[in-house]
Amino acid sequence: MKHTISLLVENKFGVLARISGLFSARGYNIDSLSVGTTEDSNVSRMTIVVKGDNRVLEQVEKQLNKLIDVIKVADYQDTPHVERDLALIKVAADKNSRSELIQICDIFRAKIVDVAVDSIIVEMTGDEEKIEALTRMLRPFGIKEMCRTGIVAMARGAKGISVAELEKVLS
Repeated sequence: MKHTISLLVENKFGVLARISGLFSARGYNIDSLSVGTTEDSNVSRMTIVVKGDNRVLEQVEKQLNKLIDVIKVADYQDTPHVERDLALIKVAADKNSRSELIQICDIFRAKIVDVAVDSIIVEMTGDEEKIEALTRMLRPFGIKEMCRTGIVAMARGAKGISVAELEKVLS
């Protein structure tokens, strides 16, 4: 079962290593990991996607809560949330294939962010399935290079974990 876990953590060196070590020590492969600062530069938000048994991941969540650098943990498995991934895809493109590539990008609402003599770079933001579908459509043209950010996620509505909410609780 897929779990999307969101963490608020102290923005310090070594935090990522401690958290990823916790997952690897329990035999869990991290499918996706993204980290960035929040509205408070002292706090970072991590989004970790893993597949695994509910009971064992509940134990991992409890272990994460025990780490001193972890401020808040939320598993979005049963919570309505929005997930997004960003991909940059460099595709082989000659003058004969360029118009077809533009049409495909339009269908997927992807942006062409660079054009060279023999290639284009496509930017795509969306859920994993949408990016996978675009990738399948671009593959016959020749994908020269690709990078993805990993999933970022946020709970819909009033639920979620925010720095502002934590500050209210602490004051």
